[in-house]
Amino acid sequence: MGDKLHKTKGIVLRTVKYGETSLVVTVFTELFGVQSYLVSGVRSTSARGGTKAVYFQPAAILDLVVYHNELKQLNRIKEYGWSHIYRHVFSEVPANAVALYMMELLSKCLRQPETNTDLFHFTEDCLLHLDKSKGTVLANLSLFFSLHLPYHFGFRMTDNYTKDRCYLDLQEGSFSEIQPGHPYFLEEKQALVASRLLKVMQPEELADLALNHDFRRLLLQQMEIYYALHVPDFGTLRTLPVLREVLR
Repeated sequence: MGDKLHKTKGIVLRTVKYGETSLVVTVFTELFGVQSYLVSGVRSTSARGGTKAVYFQPAAILDLVVYHNELKQLNRIKEYGWSHIYRHVFSEVPANAVALYMMELLSKCLRQPETNTDLFHFTEDCLLHLDKSKGTVLANLSLFFSLHLPYHFGFRMTDNYTKDRCYLDLQEGSFSEIQPGHPYFLEEKQALVASRLLKVMQPEELADLALNHDFRRLLLQQMEIYYALHVPDFGTLRTLPVLREVLR
């Protein structure tokens, strides 16, 4: 099977320098799922080359023309351009911290190069909302993304919260009446807020959920534990300490 050209949208997950002027870019594509591409000449010191690397910042949403060969681990990009030009995500620290957190979390869950257009559109939609969000919506978007992302990977949380079922068991991913016999659970306000977040369908609704800085930090920490329980070799999130500091 030879290399064929395809048009696809892509969301940049991470970028690694390669040689003097090139990059290896991991992209979550709409057509092919997660893919790695060698992009040559974008780090050259010439006036033209110097501007090209900006396209491959994590969270960039691009229109791509790519060579695709399933037998290759590293394909090439023929053409690239902005699908969406951010107003805030690259230039403002809180929005950028949320975007980088989302990209790292997504990267740790995406292991196989399988097409998942629903997940692509969910991620794209969250990034577009992030770019226009301020205040409470922006501060809560990382929690919204963390709680809804598992739906696309088969370990979603079941929102069966009631006044009696008030313990969120992070191992089981559901609420229970009895305190679990292990330390991985949420209770009281943390469990209630998790249930409210699971009910949110559109990020605009996050404006109604006022949380203080310390509470949000603790809940994000619990989300990291939840993922570590369900995703093999998940490890820890390097972006989380930064996110916890900048979100107010």
